[in-house]
Amino acid sequence: MNFGFTEEQELLRAEVRKFLDQNASLDRVREIVEAPDSPRTEPALWARMAELGWVGLNMPEEHGGVGLDLETTLVVLEETGRSLFPSPLISTVIAGKAIERFGSAEQQARWLPGLADGSKIGTFAFLERSDAMGPEGVETLAKPDGDELVLSGEKLFVSDAALADLFVVAVRSGSDAQSISLVVVEKGTSGAAASSFDVMDLTKSVGKLSLEEARVGVDCVLGTQGAAWPATQWLLDLGAALVTAEAVGSAEAALSITTEFAKERVQFGEQIGKFQGVKHPLAEIYVDVESFRSLVYYAVWAIDQDADDAQVAVSRAKAYCSDAFPQAGIMGVQLHGGVGYTWEYDIQMYLKRSKWVRPMFGDADYHYERVARLGDL
Repeated sequence: MNFGFTEEQELLRAEVRKFLDQNASLDRVREIVEAPDSPRTEPALWARMAELGWVGLNMPEEHGGVGLDLETTLVVLEETGRSLFPSPLISTVIAGKAIERFGSAEQQARWLPGLADGSKIGTFAFLERSDAMGPEGVETLAKPDGDELVLSGEKLFVSDAALADLFVVAVRSGSDAQSISLVVVEKGTSGAAASSFDVMDLTKSVGKLSLEEARVGVDCVLGTQGAAWPATQWLLDLGAALVTAEAVGSAEAALSITTEFAKERVQFGEQIGKFQGVKHPLAEIYVDVESFRSLVYYAVWAIDQDADDAQVAVSRAKAYCSDAFPQAGIMGVQLHGGVGYTWEYDIQMYLKRSKWVRPMFGDADYHYERVARLGDL
């Protein structure tokens, strides 16, 4: 099976790279995230990305998208990860896929056009205080009241919560363990409030969604009420695959930055890159990045094709990445010496990104255990 990218996908990669080099250098990224009350994105650049079709790449053409596959979005994510570009792209892709895959034709027509053209930002809200990745972790209640649902609970660690115009929220609809529903909650809904909080990686926006008897119509439920755990699991897998895809570009950039530093830094009259204590760790980082790159390429394809081994493929990729990328960030900082920890050096930004990636949509322990469970080990 050929997993090489097509000529069109490579042309897209070149265009994304050119756009980011011109508009979102690391110096520019620093300006965006250091600005007072920074929203962790640049609205003008987001609008431009949407205009170029990158936001709606895999959304249906009939709703304003481009109608391409997830593998093409992977190309964009690698490049945004390389630049640490702060944007709600992953969140919006997940929300769009949730509505496209599990929503009715009416719901798709209602919400997808705004997501595809970038005028609306979407996100997926799942985690709560227990931090459990299974259905038992969902405690936010949805109580029926006529033709409405009354939602009460709090969602934590929601990506781009303060930016989002609509939330795809996992809620509990009954006492059965897997009685989970997916409900779309729009910004401005009475009783719903989103806020952000500070995280280590300033290029990522994370927050919470509070629901205090927030009322939404039953027409906001995606699919069958109370039967959405398989759909929720699919969205969690999609999120894990997308953040891993973005991490490929980030880890490659961290390796490149450290390699260039090793060529320039002179110690004992020699470039430090000539020392085995530097060369060998850089080679190990390269092998690790190439390894989880291959794993996530297959995982994204498997999700897109609904392959039987998609869940295992996602967990293999995310588990490997959750260990390897932080190690690459740590080693990159160490090989810079003491200066690697300072704000002036870019490598510390990639270390912080690796720390953000590690727990998102399940850490290494969760996914290794899942691989073992799915493999009956």
